[in-house]
Amino acid sequence: MYPSRFRYEQPTTVAAAIELLSTAEDPKVLAGGQSLIPMMKLRFASPATLIDINNIAGLDYHRAESDGSYRIGALCRHADLEKSTTLAGDQPLLASAAPLVADPIVRTRGTFVGSVCHADPQGDWASCMVALDGSIVAQGPEGKRAVNVKQFVSGPFQTVLAHNELAVEAIIPVATGVRRGGYLKLERRVGDFATAGVAVALDMAGDVVNNAGIGLTGVGPSTIDASEAAAALKGSRLEPDVVAQAAELAAAASSPRSDHRGSADYKRHIISTFVTRIIANVQRAEMQAA
Repeated sequence: MYPSRFRYEQPTTVAAAIELLSTAEDPKVLAGGQSLIPMMKLRFASPATLIDINNIAGLDYHRAESDGSYRIGALCRHADLEKSTTLAGDQPLLASAAPLVADPIVRTRGTFVGSVCHADPQGDWASCMVALDGSIVAQGPEGKRAVNVKQFVSGPFQTVLAHNELAVEAIIPVATGVRRGGYLKLERRVGDFATAGVAVALDMAGDVVNNAGIGLTGVGPSTIDASEAAAALKGSRLEPDVVAQAAELAAAASSPRSDHRGSADYKRHIISTFVTRIIANVQRAEMQAA
């Protein structure tokens, strides 16, 4: 199938893009287009106006700030993060997830912020942002506002972005200790939707967990914040019984459905196994570094 007819706009500034969002008929923003274009071809989405933001300079960054936060611009591609030489030191969870997003073709054009805004329950980056307690910065006619991702994603394929707001960047807050973590997902083949995925973010002070976050992919109607599982790690050393409790609570937080990818019980088992495995990988890396 072919997309329905649409008006095509290429603003060169954020202000111009916001003006188009405010005035154009039924607009949609195009950044990477790896989700939007297939939906348009199948006519699941039929915007009257397509606003291509790729000519806006200065939105393709990812960087650690002097205050310790980390910022990712709206045109930063998955591949930019995958190829980064500094990301593993700054944000090990994101570095772990980057090579697992979709396939190499999608990673070349798809964007981090666009993926979070797509709000797919099986999206990898949304789970990472939940685990890291990150925020999305929305800019509109009244200025900018930062929305924590746990409130930003309001449901499957739904966000709290106003019709005239553009998501311009993602912010990962300052860690109080040393960042550790990882991402694992099970997929039938490269590029397939996740059967189940887990993002674990640890904020460590020596061998004690200052803070933790756990996000779950593909095991519910939206990205899941396994907050009770994360709380079980906070303030503790990563002893086997502590890790086992967190893994059990993460599995309990999931809400999977049985389908052609596996039964609900199987997916819960995967969640539990991945939490344990990610933490074991963190501990193994720590031992090797020592």
